[in-house]
Amino acid sequence: MATILCVDDEPSVGVVLEAALTKLGHSPVLATSVDEALRAVARHQFDLIVSDYRMPNATGLDLLTALEKEGYQIPVIIMTGYSSVEHAVMTLRSGAIDYLTKPVRQETLRIAVSQALEVIRLKKENESYRQELSSLRGKRQILGDSPALRRVLEVVSTVAPTKATVLLEGQSGTGKELIARAIHEQSPRRDRPFITINCAAMPEGLVESALFGHEKGAFTGASSRTMGAFERAHGGTLLLDEISEMRLDLQAKLLRVIQEQEFERVGGQQPIRVDVRLIATTNRDLKAEADAGKFRSDLYYRLNVVPIHLPPLGERREDIPALVHHFLGKAAQQLGVEVGGVTPEAIAMLQQRPWPGNIRELANVVERAVILSRGGALRPEAFGEAPAPTASSAVTASANPAAVGPGAAASGPGAEVLDLNELERITIQRALAATGGNRTRAAKLLGISERTLRNKLNVRKPAATG
Repeated sequence: MATILCVDDEPSVGVVLEAALTKLGHSPVLATSVDEALRAVARHQFDLIVSDYRMPNATGLDLLTALEKEGYQIPVIIMTGYSSVEHAVMTLRSGAIDYLTKPVRQETLRIAVSQALEVIRLKKENESYRQELSSLRGKRQILGDSPALRRVLEVVSTVAPTKATVLLEGQSGTGKELIARAIHEQSPRRDRPFITINCAAMPEGLVESALFGHEKGAFTGASSRTMGAFERAHGGTLLLDEISEMRLDLQAKLLRVIQEQEFERVGGQQPIRVDVRLIATTNRDLKAEADAGKFRSDLYYRLNVVPIHLPPLGERREDIPALVHHFLGKAAQQLGVEVGGVTPEAIAMLQQRPWPGNIRELANVVERAVILSRGGALRPEAFGEAPAPTASSAVTASANPAAVGPGAAASGPGAEVLDLNELERITIQRALAATGGNRTRAAKLLGISERTLRNKLNVRKPAATG
């Protein structure tokens, strides 16, 4: 059941609408003028308004304007005795959700009201899903509560609702793209495209086409017109990753797009206007690059409207425990294994590491530890750092030197393999098993190149017997 406000200066029409809507299971409220309708809206909450177009002193379109001005988001169906196409178009363009001609038949009213309420329901459902998705993205991507990270997120929440250009500076692996996405998700553009262009990964000859698109025949292989990143990001956000790697001649064209909000496709002459929010990232000191003549100073100042410096992992060690547990759960789920958490000693050890590769390096280290784990909680040695031997273990080792000698292996049920070649063989086998035989991914997990892994596997193949 919906609460519906019926606005018509003819009492007889109001009575008919009231009877029809009541029969359909709704709760109608009557008003005979725009002023009376606005007073009713101020007192009660309505799901829908059905209003006449022509009324004394004010029209149904005036009601639409007043509702918008006051901030009410109530859909309105306009009724009128004028059945022209032009009048219908004008009404819908003014913000009405539907248009009915008088006299309104009960079946026509039923269909219009049902469709309007369904549109409302879908919009509310979509908004709920969008908010839930945005919340999940935020929780999944940005982890930590260190003072350094809180300062970054405070700036993000302040700048996100604006259209200001943002320059994200920080070392590789500090999460610049995640922060860029957070800015987009918290902006009014969140339902529009988020397009990413990696300026360092694109071949030089294709960067201009990737940014601005090209016309058919603009160059060899251009068999059709293609939209570039700026066109695809229209109304949304464009992320230029590693902007410091862009050629100087393209920097001049980018500067013009930022200033004029228009460009031409490669091989084209027709200017194309766009509305794009720009975010750029760099792992270099862009001011120093500009001072050295390696980056355009005028473009630097255009990009540096709101600079945000992302701290390296070494400056936010308080966040390492949360990041470790997040990556641990993610890796265990992807690999289909069970891990009994991480010991406090391992967490403390990880917090002391320098982490030159920042969060990306930490994620890889945790994933490798999960792959090579044998069950139970992960100890420091699972992350490539063996704990210092205790006094008792040192005494045992000195009393039995053969136990730690090359190639030695105990025969008891709890014995560990201490031969380095055998440990390497087991580690490679487990990495290959965990990745389904994918050598590229296995090499990444092992921290070696694919060629090194291939050479090690070839060496381990048994020699053919003749």
